[in-house]
Amino acid sequence: MTRMRPVPLHPDILQAYAVLETGEPVCRELAFALGELHGPDVLDLASLAHKVKLRHGGSSGSIHACSIMNARSGVCSENCRFCAQSAHHQAAIDVYGLVDVDAVLFHARQTASEGISHFGIVTSGFGYKTLSKEFRQILAMIDRLHQELPDLEICASLGVLGEEPALELARHGIAQYNINIQVAPRRYGELIADTHSVDDRIDTIKRLRRNNIDVCCGGIIGVGEQMKERVEMIFAFADLDVSVIPLNILVPIDGTPLEGSPGIPLDDIVKTFALCRLVHPRKIIKIAAGRETVMKDFQGLLMLSGADGLLTGGYLTTRGRATADDRMFMRQLQWFN
Repeated sequence: MTRMRPVPLHPDILQAYAVLETGEPVCRELAFALGELHGPDVLDLASLAHKVKLRHGGSSGSIHACSIMNARSGVCSENCRFCAQSAHHQAAIDVYGLVDVDAVLFHARQTASEGISHFGIVTSGFGYKTLSKEFRQILAMIDRLHQELPDLEICASLGVLGEEPALELARHGIAQYNINIQVAPRRYGELIADTHSVDDRIDTIKRLRRNNIDVCCGGIIGVGEQMKERVEMIFAFADLDVSVIPLNILVPIDGTPLEGSPGIPLDDIVKTFALCRLVHPRKIIKIAAGRETVMKDFQGLLMLSGADGLLTGGYLTTRGRATADDRMFMRQLQWFN
């Protein structure tokens, strides 16, 4: 019987295997080349990213899980093209002001009871440049959460911050702060928003890092960018010294400018996650929006392509997956470790 000859790895993937041995990220030139792979080579790239995650990943072989609460919804002054909460769009969502501390405690207790380690308070709007009355209310909520749920890591996503609010979050023991750059910085004004600058977000990240606050900073794919620009975004995270990288897949929402946007090819999504791992061998890379609604039967593939974190429960204005289902999902993934 004739034996089939083994199919060799693509030479660019062979070169990238150095990450597995050294723990050092791939260079830009190689990352751009890997972004051009197609077909079975994409699965070889995913396999390498999974191995790098297991050897060097930031979550020590476990899965980083978090849950968020929409603590103030809608009527945002900014015009982010993908977002249902913008006052510039016509998406049908619930609109309400800052919730009270009892509502936050209810959601936080539920998160803790489900064994989720991180709980995030999220508010719509540009952010807090000064210590406003509302921002002080949020600080009081954080203090109350620390008192009643001392083992729960309290996080926040409150938009752009000034110097004093960033300092106060550090003083009040925030675990991580989420603020995304969304796309390659040079295309932010075109693809995301023009009511503010990406520099506002980058300056906030720098303020947080000066106060030793870990930053969760990621982006969204499928808003009109090219693969090369996704690679540029991935390298921008390195320049900002972030700890967690959440990657969202666009869920086109009716009433937003991206309503009806075509989905991007599945292999492009897999390549984006795999390349993010090869550029950030030791960071936590988290799947956020689109995991269930876009990836569907293939969501597990992203966890085998370098991702080691996920957002569980609901999102801000789109549905998520039940935490009990995600616990089973995480247990099943252990077979591949």
